[in-house]
Amino acid sequence: MSGHSKWSSIKHKKAAKDAKRGKIFTKMIKEITVAARLGGGDVNANPRLRTAVAAAKAASMPNDNIERAIKKGTGELEGVAYEEVQYEGYGPAGVAIMVSVLTDNRNRTVAEIRNIFSKHSGNLGEAGCVAWMFSKKGVMTVDKSASAEERLFEVALDAGADDISDAGELFEVTALPDTLEDLKAALESSGIPVTSAEIAMVPQSTVTLRGREAEHALRLLEALEDHDDVQRVAANVDIPQEEVERLSA
Repeated sequence: MSGHSKWSSIKHKKAAKDAKRGKIFTKMIKEITVAARLGGGDVNANPRLRTAVAAAKAASMPNDNIERAIKKGTGELEGVAYEEVQYEGYGPAGVAIMVSVLTDNRNRTVAEIRNIFSKHSGNLGEAGCVAWMFSKKGVMTVDKSASAEERLFEVALDAGADDISDAGELFEVTALPDTLEDLKAALESSGIPVTSAEIAMVPQSTVTLRGREAEHALRLLEALEDHDDVQRVAANVDIPQEEVERLSA
């Protein structure tokens, strides 16, 4: 992967920009609320909620916001009922895309997601059209400045990681979803800070794009990420680092 940048690493850079304008807080609150509704408000007994709260704290979300979101999920406070929906589609050059949303109006959201695909040389597909290309994984990122590669490999593999890959400015560590929290704890207890940790859909293989196809694909993926109802976007795209830098200039 040297010299290349997968969408999973590109979007982490974008998340920093989202945090500055508060958009990421809105998405995190939705995730905390739904996690609490589905699995209860006890962080220790609800792995999904534990992951969501950890991500919120890492983004410096105030504790009051986190507690209110949990109470809305458990019904202690009145709140909006969100529905989880997965959309699948294709981008430029046939790139496979998975979109996870939390919405209070499915009809509105699907129309808006379809419009985003259409405006950016893609198309929304039927359920199952690309899901087979992805696997559900626990995914963590570690900044390259935080650990030597050999040290990260040693600790992560001993703690049960499936794979460690080079993702530009980051190392990407993947594992079974159920082991995400234990693996994160193992890394941090060994002095290796984790930049992000999430359950994600990871492509089994990637398609390398350059030039206009890369530009169009990035615009589509960023437009999907920007939608207020979208929680996560996964794509099997890989773009050479020089292309990413050119398009980000």
